[in-house]
Amino acid sequence: MDKHLCSQLFFLGLLLILTTTCFPIVTASHFTTLKSNETAKQISHENEVVALLKWKASLDNKSQSLLSSWSISNTNAISNLCNNNWFGIGCNKAGRVAYLNLTSCDIQGTLRNLNFSSLNHLLRLKLYNNSLYGTIPTNIGNLSKLYYLELGSNFLSGPIPPEIGLLANMWFFSIYHNNITGYVPQQIGLMRELVTIDLGYNRITGMIPSTIGNLSDLYFLAFPNNDLWGYIPSSIGNLTKLEILYLFSNQLSGPIPEEIGMLKSIQDFELHENHLSGHIPKSIGNLSNLTILSLRVNNLTGHIPEEFGMLSSMSEIDLRINDLEGDIPSSISNLTMLIDLSRNKFTGNISQSLGMYQILDYIDLSYNRFHGELVATWGLCRSLTGFKISNNYISGKIPDELGEASQLRVLDLSFNELTGRIPRTFDNFTKLLELRLNGNRLSGDIPSTIGKLSKLSHLNLAKNNLSGLIPTQIADCKELVDLNLSQNALDGNIPFQIGEMNALETLDLSYNMLIGELPWQLGELKSFHEFQISHNEISGFIPSSFSQCLSLISVNISYNQLEGPLPNIPAFQKGPFDALRNNKGLCGDVAGLKACSLVNRGYKKRDTKLITLPMLGGIVFLIVALLLTSLIYRRSARIESRNHQSGDLFAVWSFDGKMVYEEIIKATEDFNSNHCIGVGGNGSVFKAKMPNGQLVAVKKLHTPETIGLSNLIEGFRSEIRALTEIRPRNIVKLYGFCSHALHAFLVYEFSEGGSLLDMLSKDEKAMEFKWITRISILKDVANALAYMHHDCSPPIIHRDISSKNVLLDTGNRGHVSDFGSAKFLNPHSSNWTAFAGTYGYAAPELAYTMEVNEKCDVYSFGVLALEVIMGKHPSDFISYIFSTSSASMLKSLDHKMLKDVLDKRISSPSIEVAEKVLLVTKLAISCVHSIPQFRPTMKQVSLQLSRKISTSKELSFVTIGELLAS
Repeated sequence: MDKHLCSQLFFLGLLLILTTTCFPIVTASHFTTLKSNETAKQISHENEVVALLKWKASLDNKSQSLLSSWSISNTNAISNLCNNNWFGIGCNKAGRVAYLNLTSCDIQGTLRNLNFSSLNHLLRLKLYNNSLYGTIPTNIGNLSKLYYLELGSNFLSGPIPPEIGLLANMWFFSIYHNNITGYVPQQIGLMRELVTIDLGYNRITGMIPSTIGNLSDLYFLAFPNNDLWGYIPSSIGNLTKLEILYLFSNQLSGPIPEEIGMLKSIQDFELHENHLSGHIPKSIGNLSNLTILSLRVNNLTGHIPEEFGMLSSMSEIDLRINDLEGDIPSSISNLTMLIDLSRNKFTGNISQSLGMYQILDYIDLSYNRFHGELVATWGLCRSLTGFKISNNYISGKIPDELGEASQLRVLDLSFNELTGRIPRTFDNFTKLLELRLNGNRLSGDIPSTIGKLSKLSHLNLAKNNLSGLIPTQIADCKELVDLNLSQNALDGNIPFQIGEMNALETLDLSYNMLIGELPWQLGELKSFHEFQISHNEISGFIPSSFSQCLSLISVNISYNQLEGPLPNIPAFQKGPFDALRNNKGLCGDVAGLKACSLVNRGYKKRDTKLITLPMLGGIVFLIVALLLTSLIYRRSARIESRNHQSGDLFAVWSFDGKMVYEEIIKATEDFNSNHCIGVGGNGSVFKAKMPNGQLVAVKKLHTPETIGLSNLIEGFRSEIRALTEIRPRNIVKLYGFCSHALHAFLVYEFSEGGSLLDMLSKDEKAMEFKWITRISILKDVANALAYMHHDCSPPIIHRDISSKNVLLDTGNRGHVSDFGSAKFLNPHSSNWTAFAGTYGYAAPELAYTMEVNEKCDVYSFGVLALEVIMGKHPSDFISYIFSTSSASMLKSLDHKMLKDVLDKRISSPSIEVAEKVLLVTKLAISCVHSIPQFRPTMKQVSLQLSRKISTSKELSFVTIGELLAS
């Protein structure tokens, strides 16, 4: 037989043996029988091939397909592995496997079948961000030459094997974000070459081993988000080359060791969210390179050391939520930094101890015991972007000079004892996003110059002694989302111009002396969620425009002089009687009210005139604007379809879309309100039944006069672009779009189940909405967002994740909808943009920065997840868990049971489901973390939701404090 043919048959047979599910271990003897002159070097190399092929065969089919280049399909494959371009494999000059890099390849399987003994020349092993599970094998200690090991972002479990200490040449070791348990082995101290060690985001317990002090070359040490307990070992002071130390989010206790002052190279030092006690060591003043110090959420006591003034490189000090007391040392007044000392017991006269921080960037002194007055020198802080001093005992007037701090984005002076007028100089705050002066004793009128704060998104002047009219200029704050003027002495009418503030979501004018009728324009607000006007003298009928205000969730119109029928929307019809009581003559099908026997025709006629007259001029503008819009997309009607399934009407749309356009106009009766099923910030959604019986959802964009021509075009483009570039099943399907001279709309697959908001807000539906279904829907949303953030290039940020934008199909599968605010992240840009989103779901950092990133969606998802398990919006819960002002208050969380916040309309979760509810709650709390960097990514959330969480306690015994500490 031909020698070459024999050779081919041999390797074919060998391949068949290696790729069967149960194959014998191929030893060197198999090769030596083939070639009697093989050297030991060749045999070892062949063993490497066998080890890799055996591991490949143990992986799932998708992983094996990805590693298709790992084969021995020709005669030279074994002897020339390094020249055969095996994916992810690199060799050294001697032809031995030295590098294995399969980062982010979605490899699924275990490490159990990877024979590390045959790969003893391996230098770098990088398996980061895959789906590996099981334990870390003990024979990993055979990789004696290994210096780089990266196993982070997988599903590995079990303990760190003590044999890890045999890797004496290791300088990089990371198992970040897995399910690793057990203790940190003492043998880690044998890895004296280590420069980087990252064990963060696991479930490691026990004490930090004292042998950690042996790693004298360590630069980066990270053990965050584990279950470590006990004292921080004093031997940590030996790490004189350490620059970054992350021990946050554990259960460490005892004092911060004085030896910390020996870390001469430390730059980033974060011990927050532990149980540390005692004083802050004075030796921290020795850390001249320190830039970030985070000790928040501990039990620290005593004063801030005067030595802090020596930290000349400091850019951020975060000491909030401790039991620190005394004055703020004057020695730190010359530092340029972000200072957060909120929720402690600091005292002192604010006018003496502070006010000279001219180069300060941000300071939060809220929830302390400061007294005194604000001095004019605060106006000299020209770099100040955030000034928060709420819930103290500050008195006197707000100095006019404060208006000279023109870079301010957040100003919170709420709940103090301030008097006098609101300074007119505040019109200098052209960059201000948040102004809170509520809970003081301010008097006088609201200055008309408030309208110059054009970027303002939150304005709270409640609980003061303000009087006079509400200035019409307030409507110039076009980006205002939250307006609270309640509990003052304001009089006169409600300005109709407020109804032109299209971003407005909450309006609270309760407890004033307002008179007159409700402006019909308020009912035209497209993002309106909460409306409070109780305890005024408002009279007349509720305008019929409110019947189309489907976005309203909460209304309180009690204690007024209103009469006539209630609008036929859930906010009025399903609201509690206490929100309607004590009016002149309201009627409707609501318990406590009289039935409306006859609709007041005079009211209808009067209201129609009010609506019609202003619209006459707008019709001309509308036609012109829509003509301009249509020129941007096409001169004639154009609908494009993406769905080509058999039997689908939209598969046969013509290019100009004339036929389907006319059918949609007919099916919706020219977008008659009777067919409207929802209203959002960018458009109204109509249900349309096509001639073949197919149901579709049609989103008709608002008119340009309502949201502005540029916003119309941008929202239209964003939604089309986003939905044509992403296709997972958990994102609503776009059938087509149309830009016409009269209408611009998009056509979607119709979701029979309605919105998640609708499901949660109606008791009868919520009672059928079981735990396993709720968790499944959250998985759907998490998968959709993970895809958008991590699998799209560039990443897509939704910016408006809320329960109203999650639609359910007949199988209760969740689909993310409404991409009108979506933004594509530009990697070469800062991605700053105007505010978009839904109040109550938007990330808190958007109050002082408009830079959009993935963590904004993560926060919104966290709010959504809490809403799903609580059955209501979790605003009070979020404020509660992140607003505790002392260690004693934090301890109260250990007594607040998780079961008490779960939706009471359904029975408690079964044992099997309880773990999943616990996991969802824990993830949701991490997602709403006030600091974006500490929120997980959506990919991490999506992966975690596919795991189980083990708990030794029944759900009924789990406290909120345990979840926050875990």
